[in-house]
Formats: sequence, C-alpha cells, structure tokens
Amino acid sequence: MGRVTERRRVLRVRDGRVDERPDTLTVEEPLEIRVAGRRLAVTMRTPGDDFALACGFLVAEGVVAEAGEVSRVVYCGGRDRSDPEAGNSYNVVDIALAPGVAPPAESLERRVTTTSACGICGRTELEAVRTTARYPLASGPRVGLDLLGALPDRVRAAQRVFERTGGLHAAGLFAGDGTLLDVREDVGRHNAVDKVVGRALQAGRLPLDGTVLLVSGRASFELVQKAVMAGIPILAAVSAPSSLAVDLALETGLTLVGFLRGGSMNIYAGAERVVLPSG
Repeated sequence: MGRVTERRRVLRVRDGRVDERPDTLTVEEPLEIRVAGRRLAVTMRTPGDDFALACGFLVAEGVVAEAGEVSRVVYCGGRDRSDPEAGNSYNVVDIALAPGVAPPAESLERRVTTTSACGICGRTELEAVRTTARYPLASGPRVGLDLLGALPDRVRAAQRVFERTGGLHAAGLFAGDGTLLDVREDVGRHNAVDKVVGRALQAGRLPLDGTVLLVSGRASFELVQKAVMAGIPILAAVSAPSSLAVDLALETGLTLVGFLRGGSMNIYAGAERVVLPSG
C-alpha cells in the first residue's frame, strides 16, 4: 500500500565538487502485527508484501505451518489520531487464525515485545526450535559449488529497488537446480525472509523442501530459525554466521554456508548436501 522509495534532496560531493540533487531512498516504516486483535510484534520494514511478512513471521514462531491455519489477513486502523483527516497508514496488520488453531502463547508475546524481533536468544531457544518445527529437513537437495557460487549474482540481478537505492537486503529462494523461485527485498533481512516464507505459505507450498535460501549480509540465529521452521534444508549467506546460528544448524541438520562470494565459501554445517571436489 505504501511507497517503497522516496526522493530527498542531498548535497553530493564528488572529486571535491559539490552539487545539490535528488536522491532515491528506501522507505522504512513500522508494521504492527496483531493476531485476533492482540498486538504480537512491531517490526521496521519496507512497505510491500505486508500480509506475507506477517504470515511468515507466524511460521517462524511456530504459530502456523499451513495455509489453512490462517483464515483472514487484513489491514486495520493505522491512522494518526492527532490528524483526523489522515488516511489509513497501512502499518497495522491483523491475522485471524482458523478455528482450532491455538493463538500465540503469552510467553511468545512477551519475548517478541521485549526483543522487538531482533534475534536476542539463548540455549533455550535452540531446544524450542527443535521441538516446535513441524517439518523435518529433507536429506536433499545436493548442490554443487558452482551452483552455490552463482546465487548471489542471480539475486542481485532481481533486486529492482536495490538498484535504485542501494539500501535493501534481499532473500532469494531457489530450487535445487538453481532456478530462482522468489526474491523479496526489505530494509531488514529477517523481513525479507518472512516475505518469502509467507508467500509460500499463502500459496500452499510449505514445507519448502528441496530448496536453497540465500540471504544478503550475515546469517543470524533468527534467520536459521526461519529457514528450519519453513522446512528449507540449505541456507547460504554472503557474510558470516553467528556462533548460535551454527549451533542451531548443527542441532537441526540444516546446511549452513557463509561468506558465499563467487567460488569461495565456508560450510559450517550440513556439508553432506554440498557436492565437494574429490581428493
């Protein structure tokens, strides 16, 4: 509903010369996610695919795992009360769960509110992900080094807004043969992943077995969690993973690749899904 970019006047300095010109910036706005009218989380995101983002967030938190468990997603009142003439900001999403689906536990609401979805966690969360994941990770696919090395350029070529702003993360979902299935952009890499997973949930395509997820930037615990909860067996990142991300990958059987840049990479867990040179 909202714009993903805005124009601002800037002073540009190049080779000692200064001129004033417009620049294109990525929009960053809050999105409040509610379940049955109760506030669950607020995340800073780039507008677009908000319903998918909210659904993907619920997948990652173990609230839903199938399209039929979500009965309705709507925008609700997001107006500025200080300005009665202001229209809906489209910054509040409410999800109605299907009959019989348990609502989020109060402990989840407290944790999300406290951490603002920033990935603060500890050893208890390792066990929680292992016990709440509904989709066991498939043994495949097995992918080659050349295929993995080509993924970052394929995602970058599909980043339309990044080309205009240079200020967005991306998550790209690939089939085991390297076919790009989906790519989403957002100021937050965790939001980009939620958008990819949420779109898959809405299309009835979970679990995402046989796929590879590529994320820009680093691989945090939170991103490994989101991959595992969606049934994605391989997660690759162009930068470093955290220690807890590696621990969770080892615990759940996820293949975790970091520092993926051309033909070089580090495989931190699940090397059995990567075809390595013999000898």
